[in-house]
Formats: sequence, C-alpha cells, structure tokens
Amino acid sequence: MAEPAVVNYAPAKHSVDLREVPLPKIGPDDVLLEVAAVGVCGSDLHQWTADHSWPVNYPVVLGHEFAGVIRELGAEVAGFAAGDRVVSETAAVIDPQSPLTRQGLYNLDPSRKGFGYGVDGAMTRYVRVPARCLHRVPERLPLEKAALTEPCCVAYHAVAVNSHVLPGDRVAVIGPGPIGLLCAAMARLQGAEVAVVGLPADAARLELAKHYGCTPLVGDSLHWAKARDGLGADGVVDAAGVSATLKLSLDLVRPGGWITKVGWGPQPLGFSLDPLVQKNVRLQGSFSHNWPIWERVLQLLASGQLDVGPIMGGIWPLEQWHEAFETMHSGQIAKAVLKP
Repeated sequence: MAEPAVVNYAPAKHSVDLREVPLPKIGPDDVLLEVAAVGVCGSDLHQWTADHSWPVNYPVVLGHEFAGVIRELGAEVAGFAAGDRVVSETAAVIDPQSPLTRQGLYNLDPSRKGFGYGVDGAMTRYVRVPARCLHRVPERLPLEKAALTEPCCVAYHAVAVNSHVLPGDRVAVIGPGPIGLLCAAMARLQGAEVAVVGLPADAARLELAKHYGCTPLVGDSLHWAKARDGLGADGVVDAAGVSATLKLSLDLVRPGGWITKVGWGPQPLGFSLDPLVQKNVRLQGSFSHNWPIWERVLQLLASGQLDVGPIMGGIWPLEQWHEAFETMHSGQIAKAVLKP
C-alpha cells in the first residue's frame, strides 16, 4: 500500500515533488498517525529552495507541524488509544542516555533527528510517530489549528523561557513570518508593548501584527525603540536570522537589554559585536522546545488566549502543495496548511 507524499528527494534547488511512499511500519513504541493537517514551515521552504543550513537525509517526506488521529498502536504503547486526537513533537529520534535528554532537554541533544529532515515527516496521509512525542488535543481545539502548536512552542520557548519580558517593556520583533508574529503575540501575552519590524515587501504579513495588538513598522524602527526615554527597546527578538537583522537588533536594544535570536541565517556576520559588549547586552539563542512547553501552549490555544487564526493564510489539499509553498514563499500569507 502506498500514499502520496511531498518528498524532498535531493539537495538541489526545487528538488521537491509529490511521490508515492509506502505505508509506514510502526515499532512497539510507535503509533500510526493519520494526519489531519500539517503546517508549512519556513524550514520546509528553505529545503525546497536549497538554502538551508542543516543536514537532510534525502529522500525525506517534509512536514513537522502536524496533528491527527491515532489509527494503530505499537504493542508497548500505553496511555493512548485508537481514535485519540493528538499533536506530535518534532524530536523523532533522540538518545535516551544523553545527559541532555535526562535533564528533559532532548531538544538540544546533538544526535537529535527531527521529522521532515532526519526522518519522514507528515506531508502525507500516515506518519509513524514515537508515542513519547504525543500530546492530546483538547476537544475544543480544531485539529487544523492544533497542527500549528509547534511554531507556537518555538515562540513560547524564545519569548517566555529564553527572554526576560516584564509588563510594560518595549519589545521589538524583527521579521513578520509565522515565528516572528507568534513571538510578538507571546510578548503581548506577557504584558509588553510590541512592534513587528519588516520590509516594504512584508506589508501584507505586517498587517497581521495588528491582530495581536502590535505595531507594524516598515523600515526605520529606531524611533519607536527610543520613543520612551531615548535609550532603546528593553528587548529584541530576531526572527529573521540574516546578519543585517542582528546588527539592527544591536542598534535597537537599550543598554542592559537582551536580544533573543530564533531566526536561522548561514551568512557570516560581517560586522563588529563590540556594541554587545559596550551596551552590556545579553545575546541568547533559542532552539526548539520540550514537553512542558507543549502542554502549556496547548492550553493557551484551547483557552483562546493565543489564536493562530490570524496567521493561517489558507488550507490546501496535499496535491496542491506547490501552490501553497509558492503563496507562502512570496510573502502573500504568513502560514499555509496542507490537508492530506
């Protein structure tokens, strides 16, 4: 038995196609998940355009933001049943003996392999998922929205865990992609005044910032950052990742402030980090997420405190993956969702 899947089959640019893949075989600790919805991530687009900076096990089925229904359970799986509505974490392969895993920081395990680049992901009808990755989806949360739990967890980890946001702070978020918009939403939930910074080409996505009570800024953002007392923003989230945005972050942040970098960018810096020293600024990286973050984010989504609706630009059938990728890559929308 075979099913269609969106497969990244080689490292060359645009080496993605709809191909038939066999039905996954599950092990004793796995479940077979029928995918209800899968989000298109910026990393999926990066693998499609071949400008990513991480190793990929070609050929691989794309997709790591997904929700679905359990159809089959391995012999050793306990606590779940066929028919359960679930979402899955992304750390498909981890070393259980790693000191990081034993601390609950398996997201930082160097041997970690994720869905969509290390093992087959969810842009297909059925995916094999280790039961340890699963979280139940509250009944009041539609699976189409639950599929976007993962980027919300990235934002929660970056802003609520790795940053230091206080009510009344001014926080600038650079980059109006899905992660940037969700980081802005998280900072608003923590009581900050937030601006989302982008380019003229980002106009459509910047408008979405207003749904989260944030100020959209095109071009010069220094005036906004310094409007309170002339010293700069309390914190900056770099959700774009390119060298120029880290330099901008150093310009925007106030002395004694913080910068959290969540965006990827393989380019060399090309500028001095002396302002980081002179301003006594904390520069923090943020990667992925772990079990307690998923549980908290699911409650935020189910309660309505966090709504992914504004960033959902459309839902496409799996066969129209190319249109979904193109629409998202062009910046017309923030997030595309596929339904296998």
